[in-house]
Amino acid sequence: MMFQQARETIVETCINLADRGYLAGTGGNMALRAGEDHMLVTPSGVDYYTMGAGDICVIRLSDHQQVEGEMEASVESGMHVRVLAARPDCLASVHTHQPIASAYTLLAAALAVKGNSLRLMLGAEVPCVAYAPSGTGMLARKVGKIFNATTHACLMRNHGVVCVGTSIDEAVSRVAALESACADFFRSNQVASPPEREQTGTLIRQTLQAVANQPLSSSR
Repeated sequence: MMFQQARETIVETCINLADRGYLAGTGGNMALRAGEDHMLVTPSGVDYYTMGAGDICVIRLSDHQQVEGEMEASVESGMHVRVLAARPDCLASVHTHQPIASAYTLLAAALAVKGNSLRLMLGAEVPCVAYAPSGTGMLARKVGKIFNATTHACLMRNHGVVCVGTSIDEAVSRVAALESACADFFRSNQVASPPEREQTGTLIRQTLQAVANQPLSSSR
C-alpha cells in the first residue's frame, strides 16, 4: 500500500477532529500532499470512526486520477488540489463543518481576527467565499483562488471552513484557532452596545432567512 504511514496519520487525525466535534458523520474531508506528484484524500461517504488506512485515496496530481484506495475519493478532491497548488509550501488541507465557524459563515463576511496569538495562526483576516454547491468546480475555483501565501484559512458560506498547514498538526491547529476566533466574535457581540448587538442580530436573522431555502452542504 502506497504511503501507508501517512494514510494512518490521516485516519488518526480525522478521528481526533470528530471527537472534538469538528467533523460529524461523513461531513468534511482532508488532503495531504505525498511526494512530488501525489495527494492523499479521505474517501466519499465513509464514517470517520469506521474508516481505515486502506480507504484513503491516492490521487496523482499530474492528471488528477485516483491510483489507489478502496473507496471513491471525496467530492472535494478538486478543491484540495487547487488549494495545495496555491500553497506549494503547505502539505495539508483540512475542510471541516465545525459548529461555531460554520455558524459564522452564515454572515457571508470576512472575519477580523483579534489577539496576537490568533493572528499569528490565521493572519489579520480570514476571507469568506460566496456560496457554491458542494463538490462543484465552481466551489473549487472560488476557494483555490482565495488562497495565497498569506491566506491560512478560508470560510465558505453555508459550508464550513478550509485550513492549510505545512503539516497536518499545523492545519488542525488552525482549525481550532479559527473556531476560537469565531467564538470571540460572538462573545464580543454579547458585550457590545445595544445598537451594535441589534445590528449584528439583524444581520444574522437576515442571513438565516436568506439561506433557509438553500440545501445544506455536506461534502464528503
